[in-house]
Order: sequence, then structure tokens, then C-alpha cells
Amino acid sequence: MTPEDHRAVRESLGDYAIGRLPQAEATVVQTHLDGCADCRGELAEVSSVLPALARVDPAQLDRTPVPPADLGERIVAAARAERRSTVRGSTAFRSTTHRAGARRRLPRSVLAAAAAVAVLAGGGVGYAVGAYDGVPREPVAVQASAPEIRASAVAIPHTWGMEIVLDADGFRAGAAYRVVVEGVDGREVDAGAFVGTGAAPMVCNLNSSVLRPDAAGFKVLDTTGATVLRGDLAPA
Repeated sequence: MTPEDHRAVRESLGDYAIGRLPQAEATVVQTHLDGCADCRGELAEVSSVLPALARVDPAQLDRTPVPPADLGERIVAAARAERRSTVRGSTAFRSTTHRAGARRRLPRSVLAAAAAVAVLAGGGVGYAVGAYDGVPREPVAVQASAPEIRASAVAIPHTWGMEIVLDADGFRAGAAYRVVVEGVDGREVDAGAFVGTGAAPMVCNLNSSVLRPDAAGFKVLDTTGATVLRGDLAPA
């Protein structure tokens, strides 16, 4: 089997997992799976999300969820209010625990805010990056439309698609932004959303179903659909 045939089979695994392939194509895929451990592993990953897919409303697939424009301001305000309350009510307790070497827990509002941001982005955005030991990180050349936006990015290939890790500051605080990955064939695929933090640094993990060899780059769009930052990937 040629590399192109292998890729074609791999791209058919989703339809194969949900039983949507014609019998002839399903037979080809099954024959390939019998001799390819890598594709069997990828099929296992694809099959693991089927229970969640069963709960998806097809009528909502064309709608891109965008967080409210004032979400960032509400999160910051709630965190500050919680911190003021904690400071007034437990100064003596904090002093004692600090002397004992204890670690003070974060206010619940801060934890809730972090969870809210992650949920709004569908699991594709965050403010901290995990370790990717042994997984290649490819630097991405980025260009911003405004001088106050400073950013760098890396691409991380996965069997299910590609991850973009965006490290930036200067996006308008509280404003919502959407990210799309551009395919080499011209299509655009959603990769998540985030809320600007102004001058405060942020790191976002953005996930796309586009495989690295099929990706040309990514764009960050504001609520008007204008491109405020783009990243270009080298041809795979």
C-alpha cells in the first residue's frame, strides 16, 4: 500500500467507526487494519469519542460558539471580589498557615473562571500548557495586524489532527476571538476560541481536526470576522 493509500484509509476511519462506509470500502479498511497496528490504535482513539458524538445535535454543527464579549471583565471582577473578601475575613489564618509552610488554596471564583474559559472553547483553549515530552513542536511564523499584539506559536502534530499553542499578549481585554486552521485545499476549520487578556500574557491550546500535512496555517478572528493575527506553516 502506498503512502497515499495509507492516508486515504486513515481519513476513512471516522466513517468506518460509525458504520457509514459502503461495504466495499469497509472491506478495504478492515483488510488494512488487520496488518497495521498504527491505524488500529487510531481507530481505538476515534471509537472512544463515539458516545459523546451520539449526543451532538446536527442542527447546531454550523454554529460557532462565541463567548460573551464581557466574559473576561466578569471573570476578573469576580476574582477580585472573592480575593477582597478572603483578605478581610482570613488574614490571621493566612498568616498562620504561611508560617507553617502551607500552600493557600485559590479562591473558588478563580477556579470557576478557568473552568468557564475551558468549556467555552470546547476544551481547545487554556491559560497553561502541559508538557509534550518527545512530541515535536514546530515553530510557526506569525504576523499580527496591530503593534500591541505580540505573539509566538508552535504546531504539535497528533494522530487526530493538529494542536496550535499560542503564546501572546495585547489582545483586547474581555474581547472574544475565534481561531480557524487553514487547509492546503483552502478550507477553514474551527480550532477554538479565547478571551483577550490585554497586557497580561496568556497561553492558549487550540485543537483542530486538520492533520499537519494538510494544514497551511491558522488565523485569529475578532467578532467582526476580521483577521487580527495569522500564522503560516511550512509545507509538510
